[in-house]
Amino acid sequence: MRQTWAPSLGAVYLGNRRTRFRVWAPLAQKVDVHLLAPDNRIVALAPEEWGYFAGVIDGVEPGSLYVYRLDGQKERPDPASRFQPEGVHGPSQVVSRHYEWSEGCWFGLPLQAYVVYELHVGTFTARGTFGAIVPHLDELKELGVTAIELMPVSQFPGPRNWGYDGVFPFAVQNSYGRPEGLKGLVNACHQRGLAVILDVVYNHLGPEGNYLWDYGPYFTDRYKTPWGSAVNFDGPHSDHVRRYFIENALYWLTEFHVDALRLDATHAILDFSAGTFLEELAAVVEQQREQLDRRVYLIAESDRNDARLIRLPELGGYGLDAQWSDDFHHVLHTLLTGESIGYYQDYVGPDSRPRVEYLAKVYKEGYLYTGQYSRFRQHRHGTSPAGVPASRFVVCTQNHDQVGNRMLGERLSQLVSFEDLKLAAGVLLLSPFVPLIFMGEEYGETAPFLYFVSHSDPQLVEAVRRGRRQEFAAFHTKGEPPDPQAEETFVRSRLNHQLRHKGGHAVLRRLYGELLRIRREHPALATLSKEQMEVISYEKEKVLYVHRWARGGDAVSVFNFGDQLVPLNLPIPPGEWEQRVASAEFRTDQDEALQPGAQPSKHISEGEVALELPAKAFVLLMSERHG
Repeated sequence: MRQTWAPSLGAVYLGNRRTRFRVWAPLAQKVDVHLLAPDNRIVALAPEEWGYFAGVIDGVEPGSLYVYRLDGQKERPDPASRFQPEGVHGPSQVVSRHYEWSEGCWFGLPLQAYVVYELHVGTFTARGTFGAIVPHLDELKELGVTAIELMPVSQFPGPRNWGYDGVFPFAVQNSYGRPEGLKGLVNACHQRGLAVILDVVYNHLGPEGNYLWDYGPYFTDRYKTPWGSAVNFDGPHSDHVRRYFIENALYWLTEFHVDALRLDATHAILDFSAGTFLEELAAVVEQQREQLDRRVYLIAESDRNDARLIRLPELGGYGLDAQWSDDFHHVLHTLLTGESIGYYQDYVGPDSRPRVEYLAKVYKEGYLYTGQYSRFRQHRHGTSPAGVPASRFVVCTQNHDQVGNRMLGERLSQLVSFEDLKLAAGVLLLSPFVPLIFMGEEYGETAPFLYFVSHSDPQLVEAVRRGRRQEFAAFHTKGEPPDPQAEETFVRSRLNHQLRHKGGHAVLRRLYGELLRIRREHPALATLSKEQMEVISYEKEKVLYVHRWARGGDAVSVFNFGDQLVPLNLPIPPGEWEQRVASAEFRTDQDEALQPGAQPSKHISEGEVALELPAKAFVLLMSERHG
């Protein structure tokens, strides 16, 4: 594997007990490296152009602890620290880049083959480490997952956090393991044919341990994000701020062999320059993709429904590879729960009732809002994604935000019936988009996923508590949120993996596995296309009809969101059709539950099929084409 990129920032071990240090510190006149261990000495760095300071120091090996001394006074950790063994306020550590990779000829996966499994390292297992995830990989692969998405792993304060309060973008969280622990997880994934997505945060840094202020103008007071000062991507000195974050992206993709980066809240990357940071990042990653000779991707999170993010540069787009589509989740959530408060008011009709036609539009286009008025936002919202391939949309029924930003962190399993959970699985996995499964969703995990932190500043802790209370005011929720600082809140959020073997949990997991197997094997479902698809909504009956096709076969999915059994005569192309999945046949009574692949067949030769579809159920019909 060709890797022509080399790091320039931070402490880079060169071998032979020599380490190169480089830091951007335009606010300082003088920068020294204070080596703390194994010996104690101070070495001056030489000034370079544009406010950089650098030097190669002998006698410094991996494991050495150091800080930078600014103007002979302030001592601060390295902004590009590779590891913080004592946390955000402690010294940085020199780390070896060497790792014995054994992933074979790994070239990555095409995006349309991704089935994403989002997990939080700290709560996925009781140990909460990178290494503890590895024993679960074979089972996830057997389920049909093809890509693991890690919530942010950059160093944050204390041992507990979602990861979006990270303050050292290059350093892996010390409570999760060392850098080689993350490399070991990526290596283990690639050995099994699993891709790895890493969630990175380039729109802000956390409030505790953020020492970048002392080095240079990394932030701007011209804009604000919901989480504090915005990163300076378009003001004076922003070229060097961009360099810092672009090097961070290349660091993960190259040194850690990560396959894709999920860019958190790109709508909060406030940048009004002619050539934006996101465009520059996409162009650099495209060059790196060619040098690595493997597939690497940038996946944006954005709440703007701005199709420019995922359009090709030659079509006026930014050139990112994919985007999370919140509209898919929100429409489906209202259909399953009936909720219409907060932002969900935009995803029900004027009568506050959920509408199947809204889900039909999302299936057809990728967004619901493509420029029409949003009652919640009180302005027009979104642009048309016409012409954008279906594989550029990542969709879900649950994710860390949509679960964890509920006051009580309830998963869908705590809000709807078992039949609804099966229906949700069908809508997600039979869609023409890239599906994302939130950890535990596949077996109906019942533990909440709550918001948790472990700050050391009492005033900051109280500010977080107050902020959580204010956040839920829009949802008119009564009561107090669980204390984010309490360790109990974190512990309650851990998965109970043993549930996957029990009763309805095992049945649900079997349904997920069967749907993913069929999706992978049947051309009509494996081909992600908005063009090779017909979608019809039957509003009165609360039914969605989806016909997808590709060379090799057709698939028809019919979803009943209503509370009554519905008799239907549905259009269907002539051919030999087989009923492959009927959700009602996946029962909690395991003695009666049909095993995957054992559903009865129905052969249809006319252009119409008569179905009696039970309430809160779906059916999948399939037909093969020969020649």
